[in-house]
Amino acid sequence: MSEPLPYFRYHPDPIGTGAIVASDMVCICCDRARGFIYVGPVYSTKDLDESLCPWCIADGSAATKLDASFADSYPLHRAGIPKEVIEEVNLRTPGYVSWQQEHWLSHCNDACEFHGDATVADVGTASPATKQTWLEVYEQDEAGWKSATEGYRPGGDSALYKFICRHCGQVLFGWDLC
Repeated sequence: MSEPLPYFRYHPDPIGTGAIVASDMVCICCDRARGFIYVGPVYSTKDLDESLCPWCIADGSAATKLDASFADSYPLHRAGIPKEVIEEVNLRTPGYVSWQQEHWLSHCNDACEFHGDATVADVGTASPATKQTWLEVYEQDEAGWKSATEGYRPGGDSALYKFICRHCGQVLFGWDLC
């Protein structure tokens, strides 16, 4: 039986988002088979795809021992997010797969929680604040919103990723196109 998964403050359900899957594989970092393996993006000079356990990500040993990172830190740097938060997201949090490259969203001077692909319901019931933030961030107008969301489906060519602010609860959508 595997031990309980570590908790990731900025990616609270990595199994639900598909970043971590059940597996008998041995982790290249700790040399243990712990019942789960990370299948998201890894930035490293070594080939670490599908070879790290969640525990080695959470405790930072994958970052320290293997020079691995899991998200692009630039968007959080650009947003003025504190260094400790950037390091936690970049070095100790499972990333997510996107069409071009992931863009971790922030709000209330903190990184947001990643919740996977937005559902059709998430998009259809987006609050005015969620929609307005998306329009501003992606420099779009109503026609752009309609184009991005009309016929939206998770995993489609117009990808909307759901983030939630840890402080005020606002839902934000990251956007990427195939």
